[in-house]
Amino acid sequence: MSVKVEELMTRSVITAQPHQSVEHVRNMLENNSISAVPVVDSDGHPVGIVSATDLVRDLKPGSPISHVMTENVYTVPLYDDTSIAARVMRNHKIHRVVVTHEKQVVGMLSAFDLLELVESHRYVAKNAPTLSKRKGAKRR
Repeated sequence: MSVKVEELMTRSVITAQPHQSVEHVRNMLENNSISAVPVVDSDGHPVGIVSATDLVRDLKPGSPISHVMTENVYTVPLYDDTSIAARVMRNHKIHRVVVTHEKQVVGMLSAFDLLELVESHRYVAKNAPTLSKRKGAKRR
């Protein structure tokens, strides 16, 4: 069964703007019990992402968030399979991706969201390939 990103993503996404202060974004994370926010331009297109880890450093509270945000934002379309999102997260060693539709931020998908597939038994692991029993078979 192919599960789409849209089925697991968090829809009510709180976003930040590049000009907002470090203190403002820190408060957004704390007040909403979230660990990251996408940073969007005036058209709602993702231009960065800020996680709680980015804000641990000793930063001036009035500094714009654009000074600490990660500009390389990994996105997935909402209609993609969750396997694509999982591969992006694994390959880039990240914990979440921004979900987009027509270049607009419409959700977030985290590694914890993907664990729901395993927990609800909607994902079934395939058996690992077996080694050849032929004599002289090469191992890779």
